[in-house]
Amino acid sequence: MRKIMAGIGVLASSLLVGSGFYFDWFHIGESEQKTVTEVESINEALTLIEKKSVYDTKKEALVEGALRGMADAIKDPYSTYYSKEEAAQHRQMLAEERVGIGIELTENNGKFIVVSPVRSSPADKAGMRPLDEIVQVNDVRVDGKKMSELMRLMQGEKGTQVTIVVYRPSEDKHIKMTMERAAISNKTVSSEVLEIENTTVGYVGISLFGEKTANEWVAETTKLLRQDVQGIVIDVRDNPGGYLHSVAALLSTLLENGKVFAYMQNAEGAMEPLKTEAQSFDEKYVHAMNKIPIVVLQNEGSASASEVLGGALKGWRRASLVGVKSFGKGTVQESWSLANGGELKLSTKKWLTPKREWIHGQGIEANLVIEQNELFAFQMHPLSGQFKKGDMSEEIAYTQNALQKLGYQVGRVDGYMDDTTQEAVQLYREQKNLPNLENDFYMDSAFFNSLNETLKNYKADRQNDLQFQMAISFLLHNIEQ
Repeated sequence: MRKIMAGIGVLASSLLVGSGFYFDWFHIGESEQKTVTEVESINEALTLIEKKSVYDTKKEALVEGALRGMADAIKDPYSTYYSKEEAAQHRQMLAEERVGIGIELTENNGKFIVVSPVRSSPADKAGMRPLDEIVQVNDVRVDGKKMSELMRLMQGEKGTQVTIVVYRPSEDKHIKMTMERAAISNKTVSSEVLEIENTTVGYVGISLFGEKTANEWVAETTKLLRQDVQGIVIDVRDNPGGYLHSVAALLSTLLENGKVFAYMQNAEGAMEPLKTEAQSFDEKYVHAMNKIPIVVLQNEGSASASEVLGGALKGWRRASLVGVKSFGKGTVQESWSLANGGELKLSTKKWLTPKREWIHGQGIEANLVIEQNELFAFQMHPLSGQFKKGDMSEEIAYTQNALQKLGYQVGRVDGYMDDTTQEAVQLYREQKNLPNLENDFYMDSAFFNSLNETLKNYKADRQNDLQFQMAISFLLHNIEQ
């Protein structure tokens, strides 16, 4: 999955208890061993590190390491320790708004690449573009840093300035941009009206289940109903999950009051049903939403809260799932604030579908299985340089894979430019009216920029989205019945 995993969770506050550890720094005497926990070996390790290690490590760092080690020892990818900074980042991801410059980033081979700037954000206004590579934040080079470290460098208070240097392959130059941090809306729900075969249908995309997702859902679907849509496609592809209360409120608009949409099971095996509840919604709205035909689009990136949604609607035969099997995350996490400002997130419960199925590691099968067009999973990268027949490089391998998926005849995809690759590149250049190169070169920056633009436009065209097309066809069939 490309996006950060956000498990179903609720924020709670407590001491770090139950683990057998309580951290409290105090001195008995300079020559005596420090006591930080009832586990003697940890006290011994702390004393030895402080007295014998050639490396001067702060106590706070040792505590952080111990906390991370305890979380890692559980062998659960969803149980983790967040530092104070990481906890703030995690909360912001699910909050109604966050302070920043407004960009979506990905990491590729140690490079931090801009996927896209948020529309009208500081980054967008400053001129940042997709495929820009971030190389410096203020006076700090980002080579060798982790994504979390880069995020910390870019974060700051609203109204403060940050200067970012990017490398833009399309222009083969570095560009310095100074922008003012601002509040960025974390809008998680989008919608649009589609006219297909003389039928008006609604499309709703949900990127994750944040604090205000349910409110956004009601606002967007209300707009759709006012335009007399006859059915709705809900797209939760690559939705990593989020807050349980958000998906619960959303389901309360689609299922009758009192319906069990999931079960919670604790460590002792006790099962608690979760039911839809009457909300303060307009009765006319609820009646319309309870009856309107629904199709849910899901893929292997639909996880956690997205699967609660799909599992409930499928279980009650309220909607059909189109796409492929979902991710398969059947645990619920809770977070506790710690004295050092960090948070400990633990898997505390299992959740099961209305049919009491635990989908962890299994996923939820789609009613109608349709594999996506391969190009939709193809990640675009900034490329530069000049290449000719006989050369071998990652740039050539990228080109071979892209052209092959676009339908060009390419004999190999290992990065070696052979005759078939040369012919395919030459054909592409002719079709795109790119000028010929000298000295037997066939690939250059103009070629790479054109290729990435072609891929971008291809992925933006819904006619090429096989899963979307099938979901629409399935919805139209349901409307006709």
